[in-house]
Amino acid sequence: MNDPKGQSQKVRLDKWLWAARFFKTRSLAKAAIEGGKVHLNGQRVKVSREIDVGEILQIRQGWDEKVVLIKVLSDQRRGAPEAQLLYEETPESRAKREENALARKAAGGMIDRPAQRPTKKQRRQIHHFKDTAE
Repeated sequence: MNDPKGQSQKVRLDKWLWAARFFKTRSLAKAAIEGGKVHLNGQRVKVSREIDVGEILQIRQGWDEKVVLIKVLSDQRRGAPEAQLLYEETPESRAKREENALARKAAGGMIDRPAQRPTKKQRRQIHHFKDTAE
């Protein structure tokens, strides 16, 4: 957004991820890149890698993986509506995320959860059982 066409400047990957609001801080973006959660054009990259318009990023956050096309370069963090103009998520990525979300939601009903927390007596029994099992 510094440059209207987004062509003449170079921006570090961690700064762009922070400016595009994928991560709350640059240090979180750095940790994700170093942890292999961010791939550029299908390959792992370093934090200081300079990116260009038109490159494809795969970003894994929690259960979701987004595949986005970089449309504009910016190293300034702005509001969410402006940040969404920096990239475009592929239709396949969006469909896959929605499908996975529905599957997780459907599976959430399958988990049998207790109606209430264990009492003090039940906790003691659980601890006793775990200690004797070891």
